[in-house]
Amino acid sequence: MSENDQRDFGAILAEFEAGHAAAGGGKDPEPGTRVSGRILSIGEEAAFVDIGAKSDAMVALTELTDEDGELTVAVGETLEGMVTARDEASGCLVLRVRPGGSGLGAGGTELALEEISQAREHGIPVEGMVTEAIKGGVSVDVSGVRAFCPVSQLDLRYVEDAAAYVGRRLSFRVERFEAAGRGGRPNVVLSRRALLEEEEQQRKAEALARLTEGAVVRGTVTSVTSYGAFVDLGGVEGLLHVSEMSYGRVEDPNDLLSAGAVVEVKVLAIEEREGDKRISLSTKALQKDPWEVVEERFPVGEVVAGRVTRLEPYGAFVEVAPGLEGLVHVSELATDRRVAHPRDVVELGQDVQVRVLSVDPVKRRISLSLASPLEAADTPSAAEISDTRQGSGAGFGALAAAFEKARHDQD
Repeated sequence: MSENDQRDFGAILAEFEAGHAAAGGGKDPEPGTRVSGRILSIGEEAAFVDIGAKSDAMVALTELTDEDGELTVAVGETLEGMVTARDEASGCLVLRVRPGGSGLGAGGTELALEEISQAREHGIPVEGMVTEAIKGGVSVDVSGVRAFCPVSQLDLRYVEDAAAYVGRRLSFRVERFEAAGRGGRPNVVLSRRALLEEEEQQRKAEALARLTEGAVVRGTVTSVTSYGAFVDLGGVEGLLHVSEMSYGRVEDPNDLLSAGAVVEVKVLAIEEREGDKRISLSTKALQKDPWEVVEERFPVGEVVAGRVTRLEPYGAFVEVAPGLEGLVHVSELATDRRVAHPRDVVELGQDVQVRVLSVDPVKRRISLSLASPLEAADTPSAAEISDTRQGSGAGFGALAAAFEKARHDQD
């Protein structure tokens, strides 16, 4: 062979090796890796498969035959399976394609144990069938090997009836693997919860990457508490505080929301607290601010219906519309006598008629006075106004009992 021929052959060989490495042939997959490849040849005990790696893989024929011992594959077909070990005699990778199938020189259980061992070492999930509920958990069949999953590791939340999982094929993380002792059997402990937590963290990270402060998104209410509601935003939960539900006073969040409800919310803040992301949400931010039109709705001198929401030594606060509260100063509660405390005239939750004295939308203040019985008689009752405001959450109920009593005393 000439020098040019040798150079040409060397160049060709280098190109071939480079191309083979780029296709994955420069490195053998680790045990536990799932691969696919084309059947190169079929021998007396095994079939050899090109998986695009440095080494070929071999599959025991017992995994490629049916119940009658007939081959179910042919040369050139594609196989998928998991790399379980390396055959030291041939240098080939051992590929397993049938769960629970037999291996070269070993029973199916031995090969299954090898797969479980590799799954434990490399953190690879395994699939198993839940066969029965037993004390403290469930029994799981993993490719013919009996394993145990504690009830606390069966799901993300408390499992009341483990029997409900019987008959389901699920994925698990192998938490413990101990080879069988003399006369004993393997000790395999599984956790589905660990796998679900990892998946949940992945979904949470993806959801957080999509969220930005100021974004308006849809979510599903997962739970409602006395201080607000938790909303699932597609993998991560945010808190919709009671103060951010409405401009109006919300006594009980359950009156507005329930678990499973779909809501549109605005992301107010995403903060790092104690190593976790806290997301603050608001529905109020998507509503029209009632203070923007307060002067048009409540002109000075007008008598309107309201409800007493708070009593202080200096006066009574009255809600005249959702999100709009005015102060009736103690000096404006009566014209014929001195009032020591607002509770001497009105009660918390009482429906009253009040006259607008002044409105300051910048400072968000409304000054009110308690309307006289005659003024109250000339204006719609709180109940009537409530009927006209349906859908806005502004209902106030019937006319105040105090005014009925005052009118009766005048008569």
